[in-house]
Amino acid sequence: MKVLIFAAVAAFCVQLALTATTTNEHNKVVCYWNSSAFDRQGPGKFQLDDVRSALSLCTHLIYGFAGINAETFEVVPLNPSLDTGAGYSYYKLTTQLKRSFPELKIYLSIGGNADPEDGTHKYLVLTETPESRSKFINSINRLLNDYDFDGIDLAWQFPPAKVKKQRGVLGSVKHGFLKFFGYGKFKDDKEQEHRDGFTILVRDLKAQLRPRMKGLSVAVLPHVNSSIYFDARLLAPNIDAVHLFAFDQKTPERNPQEADYPAPIYESYGRVPEDNIDSPTRYWLENGTPGYKIVVGIPTFARTWKLTSDSQISGVPPIVTDGPGAEGPHTNTPGLLSYAEVCSRLTESAVGRLRRVGDPKHKYGSYAFQPYNEETGADGIWVGYEDPDSAGNKASYVKAKGLGGVAIYDLSLDDFRGVCTGDKYPIIRGAKYKL
Repeated sequence: MKVLIFAAVAAFCVQLALTATTTNEHNKVVCYWNSSAFDRQGPGKFQLDDVRSALSLCTHLIYGFAGINAETFEVVPLNPSLDTGAGYSYYKLTTQLKRSFPELKIYLSIGGNADPEDGTHKYLVLTETPESRSKFINSINRLLNDYDFDGIDLAWQFPPAKVKKQRGVLGSVKHGFLKFFGYGKFKDDKEQEHRDGFTILVRDLKAQLRPRMKGLSVAVLPHVNSSIYFDARLLAPNIDAVHLFAFDQKTPERNPQEADYPAPIYESYGRVPEDNIDSPTRYWLENGTPGYKIVVGIPTFARTWKLTSDSQISGVPPIVTDGPGAEGPHTNTPGLLSYAEVCSRLTESAVGRLRRVGDPKHKYGSYAFQPYNEETGADGIWVGYEDPDSAGNKASYVKAKGLGGVAIYDLSLDDFRGVCTGDKYPIIRGAKYKL
């Protein structure tokens, strides 16, 4: 009888442990912090104290971004005075946040399309030889000795796919440089070699990190084709998570003459089948990645286009446009608005008020617009954006699919001051509470 009771208690304890593990595995809230926001002026400036107010909502904090030295293939800070300099030393200050948030995991991200392109395409060249891979891994070991990061995030700068024409496009599609997420068009003639080299790099890096109890994640950047550069079956055993940045499907740089949903969950009629969240998610699932290792990216920013006299009055996408919309007062980047800049223009009394159109089907995301003014000739603007409701819809998708959680990109572009409703980080909250 005692044996039976002991067995029952043991089974109950195991079940509790498994439940706790499963819950943790499927509720990740990975918060990316693009430290370049420190350089913004005025209300858009984002500093360490602003990070602290988000961390009760995050399970992981990823500091971005470090880069790679093209000659030595070693990891280097992209902003030395901020990252490691005596004035700020954000690497050290960031990892010290664990004193106040002991459950938080803090990673350093490398790449992220923040590292400027050069003629050698160093992220590709690095994968080609054992020597260059070893130099990279050794530099990570030295970095982890100096700074107590819990892991490394490889936001590898693979070449983005070319813009695909689709049904309904009017006019030609211009090609330009991605100003916020990526760089110019490039034809990689050694795709398979670079795919295999990256797989080996991940395997060898994880072998070094595992004994140190350090984590490793991989981020798939916008417009990078997973099926070309990521061997999911071989990567899965050696990574703790893959972060799918399945947003920026349409941007004013890549698609200047056509505004459309920048981060839809599902494919919609007439669109490129791969331009949504569901498509890359299925690729990783169908190629052997456990659902709990797949983390879906959610943007905190909007993409904007300029509306002219040739644009439709209704605003229903896809819509004819003429390049990026006007810059916002905080981000000062054409074609880009933070969520705070968007929500402040959705109120009845707002200057430059936007007309909001929601997403009743929970598939495509919200948009808003101010039409072209025929009387004055003033340009209008079309805004595809994330809000707490659409972020919650993406989190509900994650939960329904049994995925690992959400990756918020990034903290500095959410409403981190609580301008809209008084609550700071409304997009993170909208996602977290639906997981």
